[in-house]
Amino acid sequence: MSRPTFQPGHFYFLVGPTASGKTAIAHALALRHGCEIISTDAMLVYTGMDIGTAKPSARERAEVSYHGLDLVAPDQPFSTGDYIARIRPVCEALRRGPRPVILTGGTGLYVKCIIQGMDELPAADDAIRHKAEEAFASGGIPALQQMARDYNPAALDALADKQNPRRLIRAIEILAQGHPLPSQWRTAPASTPLAGLRIEPRRLHRRIGERVRRMYGAGLLDEAAALRERYPALSRTAAQAIGYREAFDVLDGRMTREQAMEQTIIRTRRLAKRQMTWFRNQAVVKWVDRMPSATPDGIAAHVTEIWSRYGPTTTVV
Repeated sequence: MSRPTFQPGHFYFLVGPTASGKTAIAHALALRHGCEIISTDAMLVYTGMDIGTAKPSARERAEVSYHGLDLVAPDQPFSTGDYIARIRPVCEALRRGPRPVILTGGTGLYVKCIIQGMDELPAADDAIRHKAEEAFASGGIPALQQMARDYNPAALDALADKQNPRRLIRAIEILAQGHPLPSQWRTAPASTPLAGLRIEPRRLHRRIGERVRRMYGAGLLDEAAALRERYPALSRTAAQAIGYREAFDVLDGRMTREQAMEQTIIRTRRLAKRQMTWFRNQAVVKWVDRMPSATPDGIAAHVTEIWSRYGPTTTVV
């Protein structure tokens, strides 16, 4: 027999690649069942970066209580550890509260750390990072893998995401300082299945293209200009955010608007592919396929069925 769905103080995850429609489905379910929502998206933490991150609108945020948004100014560094530190008291409060909680987003490491916790990591080392970034610039992923292998071959073998340059650079920093890699980078997937949205690649590519064009139509260039005026020096992550880096290139005359849109589409497709790879390898996900004939109500019903069948997800954060 299925467990009752949407129990107060319990957590229900909805994951999947960017542009799969997670936010819309989660919002509709939250409205219908009186849930609150925690964002597990690493780009939605930045204030002022709204259009390019497809952040929930002011109207949506008035309808449903959202958490995990606008946590930091985009000129400040912000790590996974910072996110967990900010979201932990939110989770603790919501766990004691009267409402069910939906957690949704495409940043797999955020999801995994909420479920499994995270280890204490050494501080960033600028010298080591710079050396690793130079290696990546000259030799790509293989050069980073070799650097990590030189420090600790077994650690590289155990690393789950060996094709992610940011993960490899951080791993090199950690290994170079004599620390083990975080357990959440290498542990087995959580046992409780998560609900996920999945779309056939051709249709997902079309949705990505449509979303990028909407962002430019909604004023992404103006938003990027306002960001630059308010924050002359963005953090490394914020400055490289998909959509914003291209918008800055348009403002600086290095790209045309059309070139920037095309490059944003390409980078977003690559992100979606990496996200799907991560969730396939690092989590147990029961997928809901968004077929052409599927309606939002039908998709929401399938997600609800998964949550009913397997129950809420136990978390440590």
